[in-house]
Amino acid sequence: MPVIDLKYGRTIIPFEYDPDRFELLVGASERRPLTDVEIGERLDQPIGSRQLEEIIGPGQTVLIVVPDATRQAGAGQMVNLLVRRLIANGTVPHDIRAIIATGIHRTSTKAEKDNILTPFITQRIKVLDHDANSIMNRVRVGETAGGIKVELNRALTEHDHVILVGGISFHYFAGFTGGRKLVCPGLASRQTISATHELAFDCESRDRRSGVGTGRLDGNPVHEAFVEAASKINISFCISTIINDAGEVTDLYCGDWKASHRAACDDFAAKHTITVNEKCDIVIASCGGFPHDINIIQAHKALEAASHACTEGGTIVLLAECSEGLGRSDFLSWFESADSRDLSELLCNSYQVNGQTAWSLLKKAERFDVRLISTLSADMAEAMRLTPMQSLTRTIAKTKPESKGYILPSGSKINVVCS
Repeated sequence: MPVIDLKYGRTIIPFEYDPDRFELLVGASERRPLTDVEIGERLDQPIGSRQLEEIIGPGQTVLIVVPDATRQAGAGQMVNLLVRRLIANGTVPHDIRAIIATGIHRTSTKAEKDNILTPFITQRIKVLDHDANSIMNRVRVGETAGGIKVELNRALTEHDHVILVGGISFHYFAGFTGGRKLVCPGLASRQTISATHELAFDCESRDRRSGVGTGRLDGNPVHEAFVEAASKINISFCISTIINDAGEVTDLYCGDWKASHRAACDDFAAKHTITVNEKCDIVIASCGGFPHDINIIQAHKALEAASHACTEGGTIVLLAECSEGLGRSDFLSWFESADSRDLSELLCNSYQVNGQTAWSLLKKAERFDVRLISTLSADMAEAMRLTPMQSLTRTIAKTKPESKGYILPSGSKINVVCS
């Protein structure tokens, strides 16, 4: 029987499976990585925009925004090429800065900055940190049409040009990552982040708001709020990358920050949306390894994909190392609620961003038998209503042999649609 290596953190879990019982759900075959020359050619063909050299002139300051360690974007290669290109065009290194869009995540370590941007860049240009709680580093730039106060990192207004560099993948309520998300929530205040994320939840129905979902942009209130917030600043250029499992850039779209991001999302969706004719009783989902399973909050995205392929009451086996634990020290407190209904009451009375992830996870734990293979303690898993397991092979051996299943080798990168 065939063996598939399922990624788990920075390692793998080999799994021998019966192809008559299990079907692999994978996106389109990965393309080869782009060379520096090929990336340069794509940068010369921006969408809805002039070329970078025509936008940025000598003597002007530039801020390059990149995601933190929980996202893969090929930022190291991209920023290296960008900086060289800017310098060749007359911009001095002193006028170029980078900032890590952490949102409400923790501050990036020096090692992470070196990994994201490469030591060559971190030694030559200043790298700024974002703190969503900092009053000193924020500036209010306006309000959305819905009355949300937009507070962003001051650095976005202190440079002549802002360039966004982000990777494209699915997001379970914002539709997609990248683009506008690098500004909001990436560089927004905690209050702005909370208010925009709250749009994903409908307190009347105690469920996700209409229009919110994986791979959805049109009519998605969260996406629209992010776009409104990002529109409050001057974004000169946007680069959206599509990367392979090794974190290498296989394609990119650049130019106008709205048009190029949409084009990248459309391409990614076309290649990573999988339609199945029926749901199955067993779904095995790997997040795709690090950083997709760096913590349970990030790993939840693969669980979301798996839930669309599993029958109600079926079994989902989630492979998520969670080397950094839960992702928030207070995450478990949400699970003190009796059930998802009670948790939603807490959420509506005092909304917090990670409370919505907790609600979504608990909702799935109530609908499915979720078995977790992880480094999290058994007590943590059980508090989240998940069943801790040690072995994938033994876990599957305990299921009914006649039950059919799906295997998602990269659960965080696909969107499953049942026809």
